[in-house]
Amino acid sequence: MKTLLAATAATLALTASASAADVTLRVHHFLSADAPMHTEVLVPWEKAVEEQSGGRIDVQIFPSMQLGGKPPQLFDQARDGIVDVSWTLLGYTPGRFPLAEVFELPFMSGTAAQTTAALQQFQAKYLGDEMRQVHPLLLHAPAGYKFHMTGEPIDSLDDLKGKKIRAPSRAMTEALNALGATAVGMPVPEVAQALTTGVIDGAQIPWEVVGSLRVEEITKSHSEIGSENGGMSTSVMALVMNRAKYDSLPDDLKKVIDDNSGAKLAALAGEAFDRVEAEERQKYVTAGAAINVIPEAELQPWRDATQPVLDAWVKQTTDAGQDGQAMLDDAKAMLAAAGAK
Repeated sequence: MKTLLAATAATLALTASASAADVTLRVHHFLSADAPMHTEVLVPWEKAVEEQSGGRIDVQIFPSMQLGGKPPQLFDQARDGIVDVSWTLLGYTPGRFPLAEVFELPFMSGTAAQTTAALQQFQAKYLGDEMRQVHPLLLHAPAGYKFHMTGEPIDSLDDLKGKKIRAPSRAMTEALNALGATAVGMPVPEVAQALTTGVIDGAQIPWEVVGSLRVEEITKSHSEIGSENGGMSTSVMALVMNRAKYDSLPDDLKKVIDDNSGAKLAALAGEAFDRVEAEERQKYVTAGAAINVIPEAELQPWRDATQPVLDAWVKQTTDAGQDGQAMLDDAKAMLAAAGAK
């Protein structure tokens, strides 16, 4: 009887809790539930929103594309109201967010906190039109991408020739091809299988996803660019909300969402991604993995080879009616300022 009463009380408590929520937000993303984005950003966001709303907002997170579709469809799932909130990489739909792509150009990356801080400024100044179909909660970036290879490390430009490398974006597809590699574009969940089957010889990804992708036994060497834990590219990531869903919220619940969006959430994401990046890298250092650094002094040929990719972005942006060179210079200045803080 006591057990029955306890079970009944628990059921009533759960029912009361569920009925107390005025709004349910279904959050969809493509990574696993143990990925840093899920555990270090989305789960804390869920807790903060639920607590600050007094339980009136119920956040439900669905990792690994549990609600269906493919990663490149996530932005539209939020736009169309199939889900309430989605997290994705803007580069999964090449050419759709051309201004945001400036941070995906070669050598336009820093730490996660640095690039994410610069993105906040750039978004406020330039990206209103590209984000108009949704209510953006966060634009951010991971730490710079490194080369993780199944064979010998990348020590020089010659080592890239003929290598099939997973590219994270359209800009890096063009950059890797310019460097002599064969770029292969694919969403990050496909990387492990592609490495295992030999579809690719290596991948450009940050340290922080290596563990969650389970590629530690597949990749044998790791190359960093310019400095210890440095990279040559990044991706622009977006947490976006269905605009009609946001607009339907009462003002006090809009404030809860606003208080946990933008700069505040950017600071959380930047710090979390950099912390996990360092922790994941240290595991490989401790295990004696082959990690090499291509020093900054040797990177001028890389920069020269990929300069046409930046030039093409400037021309494309200018042809579309914007001042492409001014935007690129502005993005570089924002990155430099964020790195100096």
